[in-house]
Amino acid sequence: MARRTKEDALVTRNLILDAAERVFQRRGVSRTSLQEIALEASLTRGAIYWHFQNKSDVFDAMMQRVTLPMVARLNSQPRAESDDPLQHLRHSVASAFHQTVHDQQVRRVFEIASHMVEYGDDLQAVRDSHISERSERVNDLERLLLQARAKNLLPANLSSRAAAVGLHALLDGLMSNWLLEPQAFDLEQVGAQALDAYLAGLAVSGA
Repeated sequence: MARRTKEDALVTRNLILDAAERVFQRRGVSRTSLQEIALEASLTRGAIYWHFQNKSDVFDAMMQRVTLPMVARLNSQPRAESDDPLQHLRHSVASAFHQTVHDQQVRRVFEIASHMVEYGDDLQAVRDSHISERSERVNDLERLLLQARAKNLLPANLSSRAAAVGLHALLDGLMSNWLLEPQAFDLEQVGAQALDAYLAGLAVSGA
């Protein structure tokens, strides 16, 4: 019975998050209320408060559903990462771009995060979460670049932190611009070419 109750709670939680995605995409995060999410999910507002503290909590959980699997790929396969960190980076980025292009939920959530958020007082926690996530992604990229430097795949005098910040800006910018107008370019093809060009630049610059 307890297991069934837990399963029911998970179903309700996902129902709320599915509804939040739809309303956030239509109205924007700042203009959406918990009551509107409840109506979209055919639930009471109290049901939402049973699972989430506030709208920021809903938004964060919505993001975690798609970002955690993608991050897991970057941090998976430690042997592949240590054997060839740059190739592991290429595969992880290619996988992330492929999922963004072909998975409608991933595309919807990242579109909301990139273009439908206005950081007001009620969304300060969302802003803080974005900053924290960005820091973690930069750290992940820096780890790979440090491993590549240790294997002499990148110059010994390379500033790994600066390179990781620049790489994150490149990848994030590609995804954000593609979400704004998917017809403008092929995210998977252009993304792979841009990543290779960036890494090639690091390999010869050492700046």
